[in-house]
Amino acid sequence: MKKITDQIYYVGVNDVNKHLFEGLWPLPNGVTYNSYLLVDEKVCLMDTVEVEFFPQFLDNIREVIGDRPIDYLVVHHMEPDHSSCISLLQTYYPNVQIIGNKKTFTMLNCLYGICDVTGIEVKEGYKLSLGTHELEFHLLPMVHWPETMATIDTTANVAFTGDAFGCFGALNGGVLDDEINVEQFWPEMIRYYSNIVGRYGTPVQNALKKLSGIQIDYLCATHGPVWHKHAPKVVEMYDRMSRYDTDCGLVIAYGTMYGNTARMAEVIAEAASQAGVKHISLMNLGKTHYSYVLRDMFRYRGVILGAPTYNNSILPSMEHLLSAIENRDMKNHCIGWFGSYGWAGKAVQIIGEWNEKKIHFEPVGEPVEMRLGMTPGVHDKCVALGQAMAKRLLSE
Repeated sequence: MKKITDQIYYVGVNDVNKHLFEGLWPLPNGVTYNSYLLVDEKVCLMDTVEVEFFPQFLDNIREVIGDRPIDYLVVHHMEPDHSSCISLLQTYYPNVQIIGNKKTFTMLNCLYGICDVTGIEVKEGYKLSLGTHELEFHLLPMVHWPETMATIDTTANVAFTGDAFGCFGALNGGVLDDEINVEQFWPEMIRYYSNIVGRYGTPVQNALKKLSGIQIDYLCATHGPVWHKHAPKVVEMYDRMSRYDTDCGLVIAYGTMYGNTARMAEVIAEAASQAGVKHISLMNLGKTHYSYVLRDMFRYRGVILGAPTYNNSILPSMEHLLSAIENRDMKNHCIGWFGSYGWAGKAVQIIGEWNEKKIHFEPVGEPVEMRLGMTPGVHDKCVALGQAMAKRLLSE
């Protein structure tokens, strides 16, 4: 039994077997599906878990409340990793009342055919008493789905926030952040935000403003640890990321087939380092999933992209990354680019056009194009590109 505060319990589960979150994002350390029980005169369950974990989830619930009924189920977010066992839960707790907003109930019907349901439709600021605990509901649309909302237990100063403030990584025994080593979770929180929530900076800012006047001592998200000791840091991280506020650093991401484009990347990185840039992420897209590139782009202001021409276009891994960057609608970045070719150059042109028409980052330095192998002239141009980026970053 994992207790968060008096009368609030953690009943979530670890998933250490799934390789890709949402079929897209690598999970080297697994992920959690968090659910919480608030046990008062009324029993309130905050979210459910992925359906395949229902037996364990049911055991967790019964360990806390035994044969007591669940009076309310609050659905903060309708993605299936938090909602897919609602129908099963209803077979064990047929009188449970589902609490959600208008869009929640529409999605319940669309996803699971749940339309004839005993429920409470809440709007912004709706309040519900469980006995000694009072709940207050706040709508957080597009963080990162339209039905997302948060519940504030104003008695215990606990916020149940859905996917907001979540991160990748399974829990290794403890749940509260002051019970565990949280260092592994910071980069995974940034990777989670950049890939899952990153497009929605303005809605996140709106959500933070809405919650800013409320005392919150515990952040109970649907993924990752419960944030208590580090709750202010987590809020600050979300604030910075949603404002696209980055540090002085450089992400160099490249695709390479035979190592020649990789050599260009190494020369650029060395030049930037020697010019004073201390934080440099050098990533080969053939080995590193692009989710890690996006993570570091939410950390660092500078980005330099490089790839060879491939089938009169660009290496597919770089095309995929460019599309992902465009989809995140990132701001406040400086960009340089480079590439190589054999008999017809195209990659450098494509990256430049993509930036001009879709990404709109500030161009820095002169693009470098190399035919087949490194020459002294190409080497000098790579050095110049790294130095130009360093000068631009350090000027701030």
